[in-house]
Amino acid sequence: MAVELSVLKKRLQRHLGDGLVLVIGSGLSCAEGVPGMGALGHHLVTHIPASLSADDQKLWEGIHPLIESKGLETALLQHAPTPSLEAAIVQSTGDFIAAAEANIIGEVFANARTLRLARLIPHLLKPDAGISIVTTNYDRLVEIACEEAGLGVDTMFSGQFAAKLNPQETHWSFCRGAKLAGRNVRYRFAMKANVFKPHGSLDWYHREGNPVRYAGSLPLPRLIITPGINKFRNGYESPFDKHREKANDEIDKARRFLIVGYGFNDDHLETHLTPRIKSGIATVILTYELSPKAKTLALENKHVLAIEYMNKAGGKGANIVVDGAEIFYPGINYWDLDGFVKEVLSA
Repeated sequence: MAVELSVLKKRLQRHLGDGLVLVIGSGLSCAEGVPGMGALGHHLVTHIPASLSADDQKLWEGIHPLIESKGLETALLQHAPTPSLEAAIVQSTGDFIAAAEANIIGEVFANARTLRLARLIPHLLKPDAGISIVTTNYDRLVEIACEEAGLGVDTMFSGQFAAKLNPQETHWSFCRGAKLAGRNVRYRFAMKANVFKPHGSLDWYHREGNPVRYAGSLPLPRLIITPGINKFRNGYESPFDKHREKANDEIDKARRFLIVGYGFNDDHLETHLTPRIKSGIATVILTYELSPKAKTLALENKHVLAIEYMNKAGGKGANIVVDGAEIFYPGINYWDLDGFVKEVLSA
């Protein structure tokens, strides 16, 4: 039996309460114009430099036909790249995504565009400890959206030029005052988002053997983990380990999840996220197309509400998995964060 839209809206509105953790995948960046895995794979096939060593060139000739036929991650799982080939893939990946990101940032800076996440943030509770956001994306659109919505951003890097990974220092940098309450000191903090990036970021580099954050582009390798067999190994190196650890801590403490554009295919997060959801944590999933894992999770767990785009018999709308059943609602756009804010939270 179909759930009435008014009932559905109230349920979605109530979901944005205490203990909310946001998990943001590549789908949200794709909605803003950052190339997805398919476009990235095609770019790598056509742009990996010809200056590879003979051994790397031979390995690459075995990998790149699989990228077009089976996808980037499958290709890299079947043929683990050497460190030197992986460095070339990382460089090309970073440059490709950074170029798209720069166009989007330019539009935001010129007030010609408002990011979807920036529209959502005013509707979220602002806990003293900060809004927790876990993202697998390399780009900085989450951080930009938070600042555009009036929040500070804590990525655990402290400094402006070559910011160092220092979680304690960044935590206290948001303190805005203290007062004595009886025998206890009460601290007042600025509103902020805590952004955890277990796959790295376009503004992370190595300097003198340590991870640093520099906002501009440098002709140096970025610290990002590309898909494939090396991903899990690289996740245990700094700063990925600290961000993964903090992300999993927030997932373990969450009382509810809002998951946007994430396909549940990441080993780093799945060790914590899916078991937590299955344990009964209320979850809302918004995405263009539910991955098989996400759909199964929603169908088998009635506390999970999942929304995807659907074109059915020529009518566009949303396929919503609610209370373990799939229902098509024509003419609604809740799967897109923009539509979710306009049609559910602002209506």
